[in-house]
Amino acid sequence: MDAAPHDFLCKIAFFGGLDESAMRFLEGQMAEKKFLAGATVVQEGEAGRSMYIVRSGAVHIVRKGAAGHVVKLRLMHPGDFFGVTALVEMEPRPFSVVADSDSTLLELTCSDLYKLYRHDLKAYSLVVMNMNRELCRHLRSAASLLGQLMDQKPAEMREAQKQGPLFDQHERKLVVSADLDSRQRH
Repeated sequence: MDAAPHDFLCKIAFFGGLDESAMRFLEGQMAEKKFLAGATVVQEGEAGRSMYIVRSGAVHIVRKGAAGHVVKLRLMHPGDFFGVTALVEMEPRPFSVVADSDSTLLELTCSDLYKLYRHDLKAYSLVVMNMNRELCRHLRSAASLLGQLMDQKPAEMREAQKQGPLFDQHERKLVVSADLDSRQRH
């Protein structure tokens, strides 16, 4: 990669604390991917083996709702990244990503991360700590959004909470909207 991507990557929180040598090593591992507006980058439900950093353009994170409608969850701009959980868990991707405009993304795969582990354990540890920090930020953000949603319909939410938890950990789904009527009958 040329100097511009190096300067760009050095500003990404995911790589915070890495020395010059580790950054250059990771740059050499990452692949640049180009997507035209409207193209699907990753598909909800597919196996994930990489994360992406938006280098240019913009992409939407989308997910199918319970009724099958596509919900735009977040618009990602240069410097934003997604797919971090694919580097951690062996679960299907929880969302799709679609290019909002012509976009260039940088891909970091599980294999690339393993190569970093073999090359520089300290740098690998920093990346994993940064990854965990970012995942915690996402959890806090999701909890905040859930709280905002609960505030929009406080009576329904209070009633739903009387019937049990709002999230079914085993099924990994919200049980409020679709199940509220049936829960109130029991």
